[in-house]
Amino acid sequence: MAELLSSIISDPNALLALAPAELGGVVLEFLNSLHPSEQKGLLNPHVFAAEFGPKGYPPEFREPITLALMEAWVWLSREGLVAPIPSDQNGWVFITRSGQRIKSADDFAAFRKAAILPTNLLHPVIAQKTWSDFLRGEYETAVFEAFKEVEVAVRDAGGFAARDLGSDLMRKAFNKDDGPIRDPALPVAEQEAQAHFFAGAIGFYKNPGSHRHVVITEPAVAARLLMLASQLLFTVDEQKP
Repeated sequence: MAELLSSIISDPNALLALAPAELGGVVLEFLNSLHPSEQKGLLNPHVFAAEFGPKGYPPEFREPITLALMEAWVWLSREGLVAPIPSDQNGWVFITRSGQRIKSADDFAAFRKAAILPTNLLHPVIAQKTWSDFLRGEYETAVFEAFKEVEVAVRDAGGFAARDLGSDLMRKAFNKDDGPIRDPALPVAEQEAQAHFFAGAIGFYKNPGSHRHVVITEPAVAARLLMLASQLLFTVDEQKP
């Protein structure tokens, strides 16, 4: 017989305090820990949430736990971690290939981090250089590397020397009069704004990491900065000579 969910989260109040995504991760780890013969009979959100999941908890918690588990199943389905069995009309599902890879809390944490950062929107160079650091939680390194790639790309595209660095490099590259990466089709005010934008981004997000420890603790913050660096790098690609 399969181990009960209550053996993993014994306190019903602790279960109910979890957000759907957090509880979904617990449910998926639990299911992946079971033998296939035990798992098979539980891969139905209605069976699991209404019949199996609340077992082991006091009766007064049955209804709220049932509702919380259904919320968790909805989240698992929305994230593509479980999917309906095509030939079945009674709500039975299977654990997808993505879901099968989540066997521990660390696996689930990595999945949540990856979901925050839409790699399909990142510049390919930044995705290659920063993805592993981001998943390991080394956000400062990922952000520094991303903006370093912007600096390198601007230097190469503009034909500048290795001694040309940081914000000064950006202002030379996008200078409204003779910057090799400027877009002369833009109004002068926008050309100047673009030079300020690149100089500010490099000066604020890349240069500090060259001189002191910069602490980034939130994956969402790091993800936004990687997206910003990607936009800068795409702009360089579009405007380089």
